[in-house]
Amino acid sequence: MTLDEIAYQIYGCRKCRLWRGAKHGVPGEGPPHAEVMLIGQNPGAKEDEVGRPFVGMTGRWLNAFLAENGLKREDFFITGVVKHVSPKNRKPFPDEVAACLPYVTAQIDFIKPKIIMLMGETARATPRFEGIEYIETVHPSAAMRFPKMRVKFQQQIDLLKEKMQAMGSASH
Repeated sequence: MTLDEIAYQIYGCRKCRLWRGAKHGVPGEGPPHAEVMLIGQNPGAKEDEVGRPFVGMTGRWLNAFLAENGLKREDFFITGVVKHVSPKNRKPFPDEVAACLPYVTAQIDFIKPKIIMLMGETARATPRFEGIEYIETVHPSAAMRFPKMRVKFQQQIDLLKEKMQAMGSASH
């Protein structure tokens, strides 16, 4: 399946209760063969409103944080493990995560990234593929709000940058 075909399925998904309160499914965005995927939890209110991932307050913070570290959002495929907003931005329930796993699995299978950054606890439900490096991080919203989490997130971004540099030098 192509990313467009996966997105079409997400837009029409009725596998769990979350679609009922959502305006948009949010499949994700970025280069179709990105070397790095960033996977978060699920869309918030702003993401649901516009149908794009990480465009609310946390997304703006993440964009600035990436830029401060010499990284560009446009270089990554960004998505959530869950594709619809949850009521009152609560953490998705296990059955909601399970309902979306086939979509994120299909996205990974199509994109074939070399690295996947799993942002937050819920994103860790993402299936693991052989040959892909996984970096587990705190969620950007925690890093945005709590200085200790920001320090930890910085260390995790530094690890991502090291792995990206090693990947680049291996391909030259």
